[in-house]
Amino acid sequence: MPAPLQTIRRPLLVLSAALSSLALTAPVALAAPSPTPTPTATPSSSASSSATPTATPPANMSSVGGTRLGQAGTQVNLTSGVPVLPKDVTARSWIVSDAESGAVLAAHNAHWRLPPASTLKMLFADTVLPKFPKTTEHKVAASDLAGMGAGSSLVGIKEGESYTVHDLWLGVFLRSGNDAVHVLSHMNGGVARTVADMNAHAQDLQALDTRVVTPDGYDEPGQVSSAYDLTLFARSGLQKKDFREYCSTVSTKFPGETTKKKGKSVRGTFEIRNTNRLLSGDSDVSVYPGIAGVKNGNTTNAGATFTGVAERNGKVLLVTVMNPEKAEHNEVYKEAAKILDWGFQADGKVQPVGELVAPKNVPQASAQPGATATGEAGGDTSTKPSASGSTSATASEEDGSSGVGIALAVTGGLLVLLAAGVFLVNRRWPLPDLVRRRRP
Repeated sequence: MPAPLQTIRRPLLVLSAALSSLALTAPVALAAPSPTPTPTATPSSSASSSATPTATPPANMSSVGGTRLGQAGTQVNLTSGVPVLPKDVTARSWIVSDAESGAVLAAHNAHWRLPPASTLKMLFADTVLPKFPKTTEHKVAASDLAGMGAGSSLVGIKEGESYTVHDLWLGVFLRSGNDAVHVLSHMNGGVARTVADMNAHAQDLQALDTRVVTPDGYDEPGQVSSAYDLTLFARSGLQKKDFREYCSTVSTKFPGETTKKKGKSVRGTFEIRNTNRLLSGDSDVSVYPGIAGVKNGNTTNAGATFTGVAERNGKVLLVTVMNPEKAEHNEVYKEAAKILDWGFQADGKVQPVGELVAPKNVPQASAQPGATATGEAGGDTSTKPSASGSTSATASEEDGSSGVGIALAVTGGLLVLLAAGVFLVNRRWPLPDLVRRRRP
């Protein structure tokens, strides 16, 4: 098992949270070399039309979530009292939403089908994470690491070494490790099986802009998603306890290679750090107040992509930004921060332009406070300390923020919330259905 995670705890309005605050430069995966490999799975017909990104947004795109979200350009209701949108946002596509109600506060080409880069790993995690207990160990074979694209971002997994599922997911979220993705995919029955599972899950989430060709987000012809769909993946994933823990962790120790010292086998560790700059900060980007993940990406075809979640004064917002045209260092995070700032100022004042839809098999009914509920959502929800031995420290609040983290119940608080019949990330999903869907 890895060494204790380094985390920062700040009080939430309804939940305890765990975070950390360091990072390395985000790795960039290169575009797939020629000749182009054949896609490993065929998506369902509703997701397969026009799977190649266009140079400009189509005049009419998907209307999932509302007709305005299918229109090109910026969609927002700027009535009296609503702050003006930041003028220097250059992303080809973006969306900001209320994570609890699902209300889309504003969007720009929300359904434009673009290469997603490693933000697609959110769908991979939401699909595969519930299938294996975090304590499961796996010895890596050469075949587990076969088929990765040239220039892939790696966490440093070695053939012949054993890793826990917990280790592997930390490698996926912190270092965007395509090697960790491929090992988990082979545990899931292979890359082709995993791609098929991801496409099916995207359909179930009504993420109809998405076509998965490779599970790690590596550039492949025909692999697309949208700012709207990436937000759906984040919203669904954040309802899993382990997902929340992994996407909010910034620094931990990862198992290294086994060596011989004085006749004994010794296995060292090395530090890995998250690549989400709003979570960790950088020379030109400050840690965003209330940030709690979730995933960033960067490839040749996709450019920089990012989906983030943040909480401030009881409001929880999701933002997705895809491929800023402005070529400044960390531009995707700077633009995401500006959009989040606007969202927190506008939430409660602006009329929504659409909504984040629930999965196909979940009725659109409200879970009322006080309703009874049993079972677990996304794994163990006990209030005992994390099995990873996470440490915590108090951090000061900034800009009126009530703390960092959204639904990061790593050490406690979630049982109280569940007993009240309220689920923070998506109150519109009835709890019994949510619990049923979150079990492996």
